[in-house]
Amino acid sequence: MAKQLKRKLKTFQTSLGFYDQAIAAPSMKAALAAWGASSNLFHQGVAKETDDPDVVAATMAKPGVVLRRPVGSDGPFTESAELPTELGEGEARAGRKSKSKSGSQKRPAKAERKA
Repeated sequence: MAKQLKRKLKTFQTSLGFYDQAIAAPSMKAALAAWGASSNLFHQGVAKETDDPDVVAATMAKPGVVLRRPVGSDGPFTESAELPTELGEGEARAGRKSKSKSGSQKRPAKAERKA
C-alpha cells in the first residue's frame, strides 16, 4: 500500500458578496476552487492567508468547508451565516435623490444651436 501524504492546511479568507468567507485548504488554488472563483483573488488583493486564531480554529474544525459570516461583522464563521435583518439606530440609509434634469438644464434644440 502506498502512503498518502497529508498536506498541511492553511487558512484563507476573502470577502465575496454579502459574506466574509474562510476555508482551511492545502493551497491557494484549492481555496479558489472551493470559493468558486474564476480569477485569482489573491493576485487581486481580495483574498489572503490569515493567522487570526479564531478564524484558524473554526476552519481547522471543518477543513475543506467554506465558512461564512456577514461582511463587516466580527462574529464567528459558520457554514450557514445569516444576514442581519434589522439595522441599528442611525444606520438606515436616506432615500436616493433623483437626478432628473430641470427645464433650464436641457440642451437647446439643434436649430437653435446653429444660429
